[in-house]
Amino acid sequence: MTDTLLRQVALVSESEKIDAGDLTRVSAALQKQATRDLVQFWNVKVTVDAFPTLEDVPIGYWPMIIKDNIGFNAAGIHLDRNNQPFALVTASDQLDVWPLTCSHEFIEMVLDPFGNRLVSGDSPKPDQGRVQFLLEACDPPEAAEFAYTVNGILVSDFYSIRFFDPVAAPGTRYSFTGAIRQPREVLRGGYLSWVDPATDIWWQEIWFGGNKPSFRSLGKINARNGSFRSQIDRMTFKDTSQAVSGGISAARAAGVPFGSEDKALTARASSLRQQIEAIIGEVPEREDGAEAGEAAASAEANESAVPIGIAGGRRAGGWRSSTRRSGRSDGPQGGEFRSAPSVWNARD
Repeated sequence: MTDTLLRQVALVSESEKIDAGDLTRVSAALQKQATRDLVQFWNVKVTVDAFPTLEDVPIGYWPMIIKDNIGFNAAGIHLDRNNQPFALVTASDQLDVWPLTCSHEFIEMVLDPFGNRLVSGDSPKPDQGRVQFLLEACDPPEAAEFAYTVNGILVSDFYSIRFFDPVAAPGTRYSFTGAIRQPREVLRGGYLSWVDPATDIWWQEIWFGGNKPSFRSLGKINARNGSFRSQIDRMTFKDTSQAVSGGISAARAAGVPFGSEDKALTARASSLRQQIEAIIGEVPEREDGAEAGEAAASAEANESAVPIGIAGGRRAGGWRSSTRRSGRSDGPQGGEFRSAPSVWNARD
């Protein structure tokens, strides 16, 4: 088996809106998405790690930097002075918005670090023949309503390599969640970009409004003005931001089940701390059934007294002393449990 070059991604926040605990949770979700989901369709090997500052990022890692108010001209993936990729993501108070954008940029940076990779296929525009599509795996299903969760974190759907097949085939998955059901399909809130070699004109199929997708011409794009992806991202930034802004609310409205893991995380941490204290001798371990039940009831009572936010009652430690924890918009109610939509065959 041929070895695959390891791609290492660093997640860094320079925003006071984002807590260190949330950053590491998102990093873990992206790592799981890459090693469990992405590799099913793409031959990539990736690591994702959270770092407190840019100065802590080792040489050779591709940084994804979360900042406040970066503007539409700066958002997305760029190349540094050594022609290596890095990404800028706009921070948000809601943990169900900025991680979705991070997932989108992460997948596209891993699959096409330099933003110019083209894949040949049949044009969706009836009066065109063979064209070259820009490889942007998260654009056609980018809206929050087609996302799914990993470890309780909302992440982006993405298309598979079969997305460029000439015709639909039974049993074929064209995106991870199965939301895309045929080759080159654009879902509501998404888009697809390509260049017609006969004219060098760039085109898009977009679904930013109305009841069905439509076509639009972007004209000629000069590679000397930046990568194809960076130039197209600037043209579509406002529409893309709108598509992901709904976060969990839009995902739940579309039928994606979602439940907070905060209570479970708190209960697990409480149980583990009790066991550790018993092991090191600070608290005698009680094995009697009645006493164990009493301890469990006490732990449950303590949990109910802890404010349940994104932190789930965890200590607000981390790399900063003055950060405030981010919150969820339209947060999930207690009683809901997250699993990826079973009809889409995506298990969390």
